[in-house]
Amino acid sequence: MTVHPITVWGEPVLHRRAAEVTEFDDALRTLIEDMHETNDAAHGVGLAAPQIGVGLRIFVYKFVNDDGVPPRGVVVNPRLTLGKISGAAPDPEDDEEGCLSFPGEGYPLQRAEWAKVKGFDGDGRPVEFVATGWFARVMQHEYDHLDGKLYVDRLIERYAKKARRAARKHGWGVPGLTWMPGVDPDPFGHDDHDHAHEQDHEHEHSHEGPAEGGHTHV
Repeated sequence: MTVHPITVWGEPVLHRRAAEVTEFDDALRTLIEDMHETNDAAHGVGLAAPQIGVGLRIFVYKFVNDDGVPPRGVVVNPRLTLGKISGAAPDPEDDEEGCLSFPGEGYPLQRAEWAKVKGFDGDGRPVEFVATGWFARVMQHEYDHLDGKLYVDRLIERYAKKARRAARKHGWGVPGLTWMPGVDPDPFGHDDHDHAHEQDHEHEHSHEGPAEGGHTHV
């Protein structure tokens, strides 16, 4: 298994629709294992293939949930059916997300409270479940990556402005930028001790998911 560099906002693969997987073979299963390994090293609760530079419709997740779904898994060629999204302003604490590809930043975003997920595992077997709460948020966050969207693309204007300022400050928005989990400093401040408690995270501060206190990095 191999840990891969994580692409940063501005890398073209993050901003275009990923392609359907057509071959369920050893190469795909190796990719999935590498994605799990990279997600673990990055202290994420989810990781989509475009985040390691691969334009395929795959995401992995690592999230203890209340929906009877295994806490670690993969969905290939996913389809999502969403519940209603509230029209209320997002809560700055309860609705904050983060993203491994917009590292170190977090902004509030409203999401649907549930999502029905359909797709396949790495062997081509059907997968179907309903995710609720923060687990549903993780599913939505990862699925967006497969359509070329980051959560910052969905922010209301007051937070979108902050995200644009942060991108300019960091020099993002150009191709070729990555960071390496386990080598570069963790952008969300995790250390090995924190990682032991990661199942509480979903900090999309979602590095792709929620983190402690309702946040997650995806």
